[in-house]
Amino acid sequence: MAKTCLRIKATRRQKFGVRQYNRCPLCGRARAFYRKFRMCRLCLRDLARKGQIPGLMKASW
Repeated sequence: MAKTCLRIKATRRQKFGVRQYNRCPLCGRARAFYRKFRMCRLCLRDLARKGQIPGLMKASW
């Protein structure tokens, strides 16, 4: 779980555009962020396993 201050800092508009970075809105993780789903890989995997993301299924073979 990320610090609350870092989550708030990421949502603010930065002085320079190159300073902006993505954070998962659910857990606040900055690494392993999928832009297409707007969340980190851990939250994506958890929601896919529960079936809460339409059209996405966790692979198992």
